[in-house]
Amino acid sequence: MGLIKAGVGALGGTLADQWKEFFYCDAIDKEVLMVRGQKQITGRSSNTKGNDNIISNGSGIAVADGQCMIIVEQGKIVEVCAEPGEFTYDSSTEPSIFSGSLGEGIKETFKTVGKRFTYGGDTGKDQRVYYFNTKELIDNKFGTPNPIPFRVVDSKIGLDVDVSVRCSGVYSYKIADPLLFYTNVCGNVSSEYRREELEGQLKSEFISALQPAFGKLSDLELRPNQIVTHNTELEEAMNTALSAKWGELRGLKVVSIALGSVTLPDEDAEMIKQLQRSAVMRDPSMGAAAMVGAQADAMRAAASNEAGAMTGFMGMGMAMNAGGMNPENLYAMGQQQAAAQAEAYLQEKMRELDSSGGIVECVITGMPVGIGEPVFDKLSANLGKAILSIGAVKGFEIGDGFAAAQSVGSENNDDFYNHNGKIEKKTNHAGGILGGMSDGSVITFRAAFKPTPSIAQPQQTVNREGEDTEIVIHGRHDPIIVPRAVVVVETMAAVTVLDLLLQNMGSSLEGVKNFYRSDKK
Repeated sequence: MGLIKAGVGALGGTLADQWKEFFYCDAIDKEVLMVRGQKQITGRSSNTKGNDNIISNGSGIAVADGQCMIIVEQGKIVEVCAEPGEFTYDSSTEPSIFSGSLGEGIKETFKTVGKRFTYGGDTGKDQRVYYFNTKELIDNKFGTPNPIPFRVVDSKIGLDVDVSVRCSGVYSYKIADPLLFYTNVCGNVSSEYRREELEGQLKSEFISALQPAFGKLSDLELRPNQIVTHNTELEEAMNTALSAKWGELRGLKVVSIALGSVTLPDEDAEMIKQLQRSAVMRDPSMGAAAMVGAQADAMRAAASNEAGAMTGFMGMGMAMNAGGMNPENLYAMGQQQAAAQAEAYLQEKMRELDSSGGIVECVITGMPVGIGEPVFDKLSANLGKAILSIGAVKGFEIGDGFAAAQSVGSENNDDFYNHNGKIEKKTNHAGGILGGMSDGSVITFRAAFKPTPSIAQPQQTVNREGEDTEIVIHGRHDPIIVPRAVVVVETMAAVTVLDLLLQNMGSSLEGVKNFYRSDKK
């Protein structure tokens, strides 16, 4: 027994005359998961008094989009069809499976739960047609009645701590394997199986699976507030966590998850902030920066202290020498620490007969406002031209540089303010250059240098005859170019700035007149 695809429009054609019964299912309501197929008996049929639980040979069966139809014989699945269309039931053919959008996996399930008949087998005494809703079932609300542990990890600063989070949102799911759903969930029903009959169980299991799913997300080193932006990863993690209870047992699959919010107690949020601050302070340079900030706060307090500036400056002195340290010492420690790490790294590259690239940062101070041109002789363009003309330079950026591409305007824009009659910027994301001209701030740019190409490792090349060969460069090799390049970067920057300064001197008419005045000797 099996199904044969009927011709298009068979209901109104000649094939309709051959159908003794016709099984169909109207549009399945979104609250219904499975419904029994309806039998429509035509007036021309000779089987108008047939048994409702017997499918006559030659009967028609329709399957709509978003549905899967199964034929059950004496409680065992014998036919499956998930392809939209019209089919003819033929008891003389082999059992058939039309997997449709459900994929080939349903065939493996059928091998396990289905009943296979030999060719020309007899029809059973009880046959039923069931239709499953295979569309995405949306708007399933959830919330965590109790906090869920979430591990916050940041390997960069050595942070590893557990916090408690609460979350709420909606999810959707679908019946991905109707055979498993029929076998293990709904079985033979007289009319329909609704979502509400399973909703409570699914919601409890969904919330229980959130904890192992969040555990997967913690491997991505996410903050709790970042979870809502990683819905795809959360969906995959939830399907993994629910694979046994939902996928393998019931044939269900999570389609999408939309988190409305993820919150954690104030004490946990404050704990994370404190641990982050503590971790940052392990870096001597960051500690120095924090101390400088404390000194600035103390100076502002001194200026506004009603008891007198001396009291305020006492606080500044305490900030300067907290723990017997001062910013200069901390900066020196940071530089020494960085230098030691760099030296160890370069020693390792030398042992490996390899080399390393690096970055040179250059800072220009005391630049007057308005140096450069808005179009052809931009200060930024001329600096870029000069620095990129240095051998081994492969990259150039000013201010935030490429990091600006990952920012937004509200973060990257530099706010201006009046500081005692002088217009200054609160930040310097632009690197001291706006509109191609200096803006009076410190000019900061960086040059990226490639690794030294002349290494002693064997390398592949081609000789004059075009033949593949191997080359090994002998002699002395610098593991890095950067230390030697610092003075070159400084010199090229100085020449560029000086050229534009001289150009600016002659940019005003008064300057030209003064230079070319007739009485000048």
